[in-house]
Amino acid sequence: MKLEDDFLMGRCLDLASKGIGMTSPNPMVGAIIVSNNKIIGEGYHKSYGEAHAEVQAINSVKNKRLLKGSTLYVNLEPCNHFGKTPPCTDLIIKKEISKVVIGTYDPNPKVSGKGINKLIKNKVEVKVNVLEDECNNLNKRFFCFQRKKRPYIILKWAESRDGYIAPHNKKKGEIYWISSLESRKLSHKWRSEEDSIAVGINTIISDNPKLTNRHYKGKSAIPIIIDPNNKINNDSKILKKHKKVFHFIDKKNTKAKDFSIKINFKKSIKSILDILYKKNINSILVEGGTKTISEFINSNLWDEARVFISNKNIKAGIKAPNFSYRNRIMKQKISGDILSYYINSSENKS
Repeated sequence: MKLEDDFLMGRCLDLASKGIGMTSPNPMVGAIIVSNNKIIGEGYHKSYGEAHAEVQAINSVKNKRLLKGSTLYVNLEPCNHFGKTPPCTDLIIKKEISKVVIGTYDPNPKVSGKGINKLIKNKVEVKVNVLEDECNNLNKRFFCFQRKKRPYIILKWAESRDGYIAPHNKKKGEIYWISSLESRKLSHKWRSEEDSIAVGINTIISDNPKLTNRHYKGKSAIPIIIDPNNKINNDSKILKKHKKVFHFIDKKNTKAKDFSIKINFKKSIKSILDILYKKNINSILVEGGTKTISEFINSNLWDEARVFISNKNIKAGIKAPNFSYRNRIMKQKISGDILSYYINSSENKS
């Protein structure tokens, strides 16, 4: 049975997804090499600064003589410039791979179309846009960063069945769990997949969170603290648990900490995103509280929302964000909670 392009590109995507949370600011890429209708090599980009997927796949081939005349499958256009590693196009040409099947173009101006053109000029057959939508979706963070010049933004919160995120009578520093343990474990997995995690100062003062992903393996996201009046306490758990934080305060504040970043809070969300873009932050998980999440919603600066609704009733407390968006793409039940996923498809999205 002949191996089909869609099947092989699907395998590239499976490989690429293994790098989630580790490759940023690079994209996630997987590659497969086929000779005589057999997969002879495969690899993926494991971490930023390490070898690209094409190199990993080529190096995995035991009999290098089979590379001549083979076909390489890759979910993103091979690079044609020097970065942390040499151009992948040069290695493909050197190894005399005769055909390259590509999922989608690379939106990075340093690459976009240039890698494909070089392969064609060197008599390598090229086929593009195999499982294009799936390939674009896998690297939605990277595509957003390159095209919109800002991080990809995911809003996430948990609310009670009657629409609250916390009760009024909660003690300072006490965490009131609305969602189930299984839902919290999933949230920690999400933290490991993103570059940064954002909260407002009210959440820091009220909950004193660590913002780690202790329920899941992998790296912890860099905390973003939105604190216009510089209220954060030096003994906050978040400062003790993380070596690096982005602490945004109003530019008029005269008592900035060593790690503080001053911005104009009249344009707070846009100013924050501009700075994070310059610092190569590809994605943000915005976790709270209501005021902070609402600022992103009202600015229409978000790409996804993930909302847990528990089976608890609080009756009185802090209201959840006013979110009337109806473009839900998926709903699932997790240990008594209902998790809904939304995509911001607004035509005027920033």
